[in-house]
Amino acid sequence: MAIDEMVDGRRGVRPHWRNLLSVLSSLGRDGLAERARTLDRIATEEGITSLLPGASPAPWRLDPVPLLIPPTEFAALEEGLTQRARLLDAVLADLYGPQSLLSSGLLPPALVFANPGFLRPCRSFGCDASVHRLQFYAADLVRDADGAWRVVSDHTGWPDGIAQVQENRRWLARVLPELFGSQLISPVSSFLDSWQDLLPQFAPPGAPRPGGTALLTPGHTSPAWFEHVLVARDLACALVEGGDLTVRGGRLYLKTLRGLQPISVLLRAQHGNRIDPLELDPDAPGVAGLLGAMRGGSVAVLNDPGSHLAEAPAFAAFLPSLAPVLLQEELRLAGPAAVWLGDDALRPTVLADLGAWQLRAAFSPTAPLIDFNAQDAQVRAQTLASLANAPWRYVATAPTDPSAAPSLGREHLDPRRVMLRLFAVFEGAGWRLMPGGLGCLLPDGAPVVWPSTGRNVAKDVWVLTESIAAVAGSPLPRMPALAIRRTAGDLPSRVADDFFWLGRYLERSEGAARWLRAAIHRVGRPVPMPHQHAELQVLIPLLTHAGLLNAETVVGVSGPVLTQELLRAAGSRGAIQALLSQLSMVVARLRDRITVEMHAVIARELRELEDLLSRIAPRHEGTEREYASLALSRVLEFAATVSGLAAENMVRGGGRLFLDLGRRIERAQAIADELACALDFPGAEEQPARVEHGLRLALELRDSEITYRSRYLSVLQPAAALDVMLADDGNPRGLAYQLSAARRTLANISASSDTSLLAMVDRMLDDVQAMVRDVTAAADQARAARALPDRLRRLRDGVAELSDRLSRRYFALLPTARAVGISGDGQPVRGAA
Repeated sequence: MAIDEMVDGRRGVRPHWRNLLSVLSSLGRDGLAERARTLDRIATEEGITSLLPGASPAPWRLDPVPLLIPPTEFAALEEGLTQRARLLDAVLADLYGPQSLLSSGLLPPALVFANPGFLRPCRSFGCDASVHRLQFYAADLVRDADGAWRVVSDHTGWPDGIAQVQENRRWLARVLPELFGSQLISPVSSFLDSWQDLLPQFAPPGAPRPGGTALLTPGHTSPAWFEHVLVARDLACALVEGGDLTVRGGRLYLKTLRGLQPISVLLRAQHGNRIDPLELDPDAPGVAGLLGAMRGGSVAVLNDPGSHLAEAPAFAAFLPSLAPVLLQEELRLAGPAAVWLGDDALRPTVLADLGAWQLRAAFSPTAPLIDFNAQDAQVRAQTLASLANAPWRYVATAPTDPSAAPSLGREHLDPRRVMLRLFAVFEGAGWRLMPGGLGCLLPDGAPVVWPSTGRNVAKDVWVLTESIAAVAGSPLPRMPALAIRRTAGDLPSRVADDFFWLGRYLERSEGAARWLRAAIHRVGRPVPMPHQHAELQVLIPLLTHAGLLNAETVVGVSGPVLTQELLRAAGSRGAIQALLSQLSMVVARLRDRITVEMHAVIARELRELEDLLSRIAPRHEGTEREYASLALSRVLEFAATVSGLAAENMVRGGGRLFLDLGRRIERAQAIADELACALDFPGAEEQPARVEHGLRLALELRDSEITYRSRYLSVLQPAAALDVMLADDGNPRGLAYQLSAARRTLANISASSDTSLLAMVDRMLDDVQAMVRDVTAAADQARAARALPDRLRRLRDGVAELSDRLSRRYFALLPTARAVGISGDGQPVRGAA
């Protein structure tokens, strides 16, 4: 029978729970339920679910009732877990070093060489058994029915959940501050502060010059990415992906706008097998040559890439016998009784009473438990056949009955089975356990494993203390004065690329919404005027070229069919939603680079837009046109809101520069395309005067009608209209403004010796002014304007080429592309360029 964490053997409340229960009682059931709903809302707005639209529901809820651990009990846990970390570190050092455990028969070779976690290239780092392969460690624990703590799983790769501990504590302090006044609680923030201070000490002593610290993440598609963002922020290190790093001359570098910046310490939140495609998984997005840089002593990777080996469940069966050999100590904190079924002597004992054991894959810590008692006859036969064919693939463990902790139920506090995850870090002279942790409520009847799917409930784990000094935390160390700097050159190239595409997707969404709204207005007229029908013939090529409509679907259609296609493009699964989803993913990747307020506004607006767009149904044309127009107008308001937030919340440099540059390039291409289509107005070939109809449409799409009327009243002439939309560098909706703004930005970020991009923009500005001069000087301005579309499309292609060269220069850090055999001045040269 499971024991209760809150109740002692005489059914009385344990002393360390009494103060907390008194505060909870004063809140009442309704008050506590309201606080729980507030916690859920905070998790939605500030957690992983804020990355909408399209984000999956939050995988965790936070129970408002914390789990309390008295100081004497925590001291015993700290002693046991730090010893276990030392033991696993020693096992890894031996298996990747002299392998004396194998030669002496203390560990069977099949447990190592058949284990996919054993990375043979990592043995080449040296055979010194004193080398530390672990710098951080985590363990999952339950209190069994006998009152003893048991380690269910060891985590020697990356300690998932460490950031959630910090978030749980922060959220609970905001929502239930009265709970914190009832106890003296050890802070968890001091643990992360100490970890941050320790990281530079792990830099290899033989590195040519000191480098920075970075955290390697699989990227925003990883379920743990949001945690990686928070950990990188807490540890004040760069959050990087494999593509952000490169190895040059045996040294690891981070690609930044300033160039290559050395990295001396790399925290590895990616599986060890996926960090170097050159020597490990060739399909993984790792860093080619990273293991070679480790061998050369220029970078330390924490934890060691091969450390996942020690997570294999089968190791639990051998740790009690290994501790006296490697540490000269008895194991203080063991797991449930375990038997590796590759042991011929012990296997018959397990098979004789298989229902009394639980089976696990010997090498996979994430594989589900096998409950022989719950299987039907056919599945049992398959299990027995697998055990007979390859018994070494399985380990049998004794079942556990986890203790129960008080949790908020529907009517009152209910006892729920609980599991803990505690974290430890190596401090050079020894290990330190975080004074807190992450709790998880286990559903009734569920296996005793850390849940990875479903809607789970977390608990904040409080370690109580009797010392005021422990609550205050350790004093801040004295730091040397920082040199004042305002450069943004250290911005990683990938981050600059993301800001660039945030600007492009934002502008692309605005332009697409404006074009669709204009088209829907025109198909919505009961009897469209002839010029409105002609304007649709201008808008449709724009929409198809932008990918908002399918050219094959809309060719030759009109009326209801065209209306349905336009509404479908504006609806929940249409092109507008696809653009907003792309924008949302970029915002997700920049979560650690934008302010909390800016992210909250963007996330909220995206959720509301997703809801609005989902209500557009192409089947009901009458009301849906008005509703679609409203939703598209909200997209325009969203773009304006984000622009205002960027102007007021982002420093004029770094990411802000590239966000603005992305908008200018995207808008410049759109203006050139719009005007080219507008000047190709249907019928203008025979009647050049119809060019005016196209220019009126272009003024509407460029939101420049008021500007034109304020200057020229209602008279529309091609030269004047083109000057407003092309040559006026004071009109933020004009082409010259975009190019001039892009030039100023490029001048801010370009090296003094790199003027090629500036020269490209200067040539395009000259072309724009020349177009307006040619139309102004012409005797027939309409006919002269009719000759501009080809020039405008060449200008559009030139802007696209500028974008490509910008990407090569600042995002991919590649040299300017040249044709083989042609020098920079166009003269033939010998050999490759």
